[in-house]
Order: sequence, then C-alpha cells, then structure tokens
Amino acid sequence: MAKQIYFEDVEPGFEIGPLEKDPTTQQLVKYAGASGDFYQIHYDKDFAIANKLPGVILHGALKNGFLAQLMTDFAGEHGWLSKLSVQYRGMDVPGVKIVCKGRVVRKRVENGRHLVDCEIWLENAKGEKTTPGSATVVLPSRAA
Repeated sequence: MAKQIYFEDVEPGFEIGPLEKDPTTQQLVKYAGASGDFYQIHYDKDFAIANKLPGVILHGALKNGFLAQLMTDFAGEHGWLSKLSVQYRGMDVPGVKIVCKGRVVRKRVENGRHLVDCEIWLENAKGEKTTPGSATVVLPSRAA
C-alpha cells in the first residue's frame, strides 16, 4: 500500500505518477467482454486496417480507466476521485508502453472538502499526449 498523501503535502506543480501500462491484445479482449464494447477495431486487425487504422487500437474508455487508476492511486485509501474528464486526441496500440501522468493545478477548500484539481494525460512511447484531461480528488487533511 502506498503512503497516504494529504492535502497539505501538495502544491500546484506537484507531479503525479507516472503509472506505466503495457496493454496487450488479450487485455483488449478482456476489456471488451467486461465493458460490452465489441467494436472490431479493438480486436480484429484486418477490420481495423480496412478502416484505415494502423491495426487494433485501445478502447478510449480503457485509457480513461488507466487515468482513473492514476488518480485513485494518488488519492490513496482515505481520499477519493471526485471528477474525471478526458479527451481522446490520439490512438494507442497494444504492444506499446503508455504512461499516465499528472500535475496538481490548484488546491481549494469547498464545503469542508479539501479539493485538488489536476491536469492529467496519457503519453505514448514518443511522449505525445494522446489522452489529455482533468481530475479533481478529495484528499484528507492533517488539520481535520
């Protein structure tokens, strides 16, 4: 279990992650079964190529899930993810490592909750941000 981070431990610019993932085609098939997203571009190479893709590509919602994991890991056992939003700006493929990262943008206290707003993103092997987004986590406070 990772050490719990507290509201007082972070300031704007604080880096979150990295969380590395090595997605496989087997993971895509399992995700399709769990999510019900059986669009062939995620498991049928010939179909994907016929649709002008480089091959099978990761589900956007799976990448969203990876970024959610980054943030729940950051929030720890006593914090929680309050808001998550991502945009799909690039395709990622199985067999190529991807990295989830983030950065604290702002801290605030609202209705007694200690909120931390973050910029998050998923990078491909070239360092390109294929899935940018934002998240808000609620962190415990040492003062509470």
